[in-house]
Amino acid sequence: MSNPAFKRSEIDTREAENNAGIDLRQNLEKQFRHSVNDAIGPQNFHGLPKGENGLSVAALQLAQSLGGKGISVPVLTGLVRLTDVVLIMASAAVAGFAGGGELSVGWSGVFSTIAAVLFTLAFFQAADVYQVSVMRQGLSQLGRVAAGWTLVFAMFALLRSTTGIGTGLPDPWIGAWFALGLTGLCLSRFVVYSLVRHWMTRGRLERRAIIVGGGTAAAELIHEIEAQPDNDIRICGIFDDRANDRSPPVVAGYPKLGNISALVEFARLARIDMLIVCIPLRAEKRVLQLLKKLWILPVDIRLSAHTDKVRFRNRGTSFIGTVPFVDVVEKPIANWDMVGKRIFDLVFASAAIVALFPLMVAAAIAIRLDSKGPILFRQKRYGFNNEIIEILKFRSMYSEMSDPDAKQVVTKGDPRVTRVGRFIRKTSIDELPQLFNVLAGTLSLVGPRPHAVNAHTDNTTWDDVVDGYFARHKVKPGVTGWAQINGWRGEVDTQQKIEKRVECDVYYIENWSILFDLKILLLTPFRLLNTENAY
Repeated sequence: MSNPAFKRSEIDTREAENNAGIDLRQNLEKQFRHSVNDAIGPQNFHGLPKGENGLSVAALQLAQSLGGKGISVPVLTGLVRLTDVVLIMASAAVAGFAGGGELSVGWSGVFSTIAAVLFTLAFFQAADVYQVSVMRQGLSQLGRVAAGWTLVFAMFALLRSTTGIGTGLPDPWIGAWFALGLTGLCLSRFVVYSLVRHWMTRGRLERRAIIVGGGTAAAELIHEIEAQPDNDIRICGIFDDRANDRSPPVVAGYPKLGNISALVEFARLARIDMLIVCIPLRAEKRVLQLLKKLWILPVDIRLSAHTDKVRFRNRGTSFIGTVPFVDVVEKPIANWDMVGKRIFDLVFASAAIVALFPLMVAAAIAIRLDSKGPILFRQKRYGFNNEIIEILKFRSMYSEMSDPDAKQVVTKGDPRVTRVGRFIRKTSIDELPQLFNVLAGTLSLVGPRPHAVNAHTDNTTWDDVVDGYFARHKVKPGVTGWAQINGWRGEVDTQQKIEKRVECDVYYIENWSILFDLKILLLTPFRLLNTENAY
C-alpha cells in the first residue's frame, strides 16, 4: 500500500518548489523595479543625469548588471537528450558484463537498445521532460523520468508475451539494464535540476526583453506576458521616443529608460535577447523608422500584434503563451548554429595552424631580420555587437611608423611598409596570426572582416558613409569573408568599395550556413591570387 504521509510530503515539496520559482522571479523583478525607480523617479528621462554612451546613470548601471552569457534553451535540451541516449546505451553495455561477460545478448540486444532509445525519447518528450519548466522541478521530474523508463520495459514485456520478440534475451540482463538505466537517468536529472535552478537564480535561463514603445498598449502587453504560465521572459525596461504626456515614465511598474538611440547603446552593453516593438501594425511609417534603427542589433525583434487582433498563419509569427507576435528579425547564428560554427572554427583553425606553422615561423624570422621591432602587431577593431577587440597580425610596417589607430590608410608604394611587409600583405600572410584569435573566440574563421575602429574614407568614418554599417557586427568578424571572395579586399578609398563590402557582409549574415562557410574557406586560397588592391 502507498503511504499517505509520503504522498502528502511529495505534494508539499512540489508546491514549495513551484512557489520558490515564482518567489524568485517576483523578487528579482521587485528588486529591479525598485532600484531603477529610485534612481529615475517620475521625471522625464530627457532630464536624467547622463552616463557613458548617452545613457542615463540608472540605465547604464542596469545595463552593466545585465551582462554575462545566457544559456540557450535549445542547446540545453539537446544536450540533455544526448545525455539520455548515452546513459541508455552505456547502461545496456554495462549490464551485459554484469555477470562477468556471461550474459551474451548479440544483435538482439543491439536492436533492443536502439528501440529503447527511440521509445524513451518519445515517452520523455510526451511527458514534457525536456521542458525547462519541468527540469527545474525535483520530485516531479524524477517521477516523470522513472515512469517513462518503466513504460519502455513494460512495452518490451508486452511484445515478448504477445509476439515472442525478444524472448531470447536473458532476463538477468534486462533486469540489470532496467536498474542501471533508472539509476543513471535519475542521477543525471538531479544534476540537471541543480544546474537549472542555479542558472535561473543567476538569470542565465531567462529571455531578456526590452519593450519598444510605451503607453496603454505596452501596459496591456506586459500584463498579458506576465500572465502566461511558465513564462521565461524577463522584461528589462521600456524605451520610447515619445514625451511623457504620450508615453508615461513608468508603465506597469517598469520604467522608461530612454529613447531609441539610447536603446541601441543599452542593448550593446546588456545581454538582451529580444526587442518587442509594441506599436500598432497600422502605424507602418513609425514601425519602419524604428526597425531601420534597431535591425543592426544581434537580437530577435518581435512586433507585437496583441492590440490588432489579427489572425496569422504560422509562418512568420510566434507566440509567447497566447500573445501573438510578428517575427520581424531573427537573431543570426543562434543556438545550435552557434555551437556548430564554433566547432567548425576550432577544428579548421587548429588544422590550419598545424599546416601553416612552418610558414608562420619563416615569416616571423623574415620580419625580425628585415627591420627592428616586434614580430606581431596588435590593433583595436570592431568585433561582435560593436565590441572593441584586439586582433593579431604580423608586423608589416616599420615599428616607428606603425599606425595602430588606423589614422592613415595604407596606399600603393606606402613608405611605411617594409620590404617583407609588402610581400606578406599581398599574400595575406600577415593575417595568419588571427588564427589564434579564432581559437580565443574573438574572431571566427569566416565572417565580415573586422575593420579598424577609426576606419574612414575621405575623412568620413565608415558608419557615416554606409547606412546600417553596424549591421555587419551582428555576427563575429572573420579571418576571411564573402566580401573578400568577391574581390573586395585591400584599400578602401571610395564610398562604393565600402558599400560593396557591407553589401556582401549582410548577404553572408542573411544566408549563413556551415556549407557556405566551407565554400568561402575553400575559395579563399584561390581568391588570394588576385593581389590587385592588396599593398
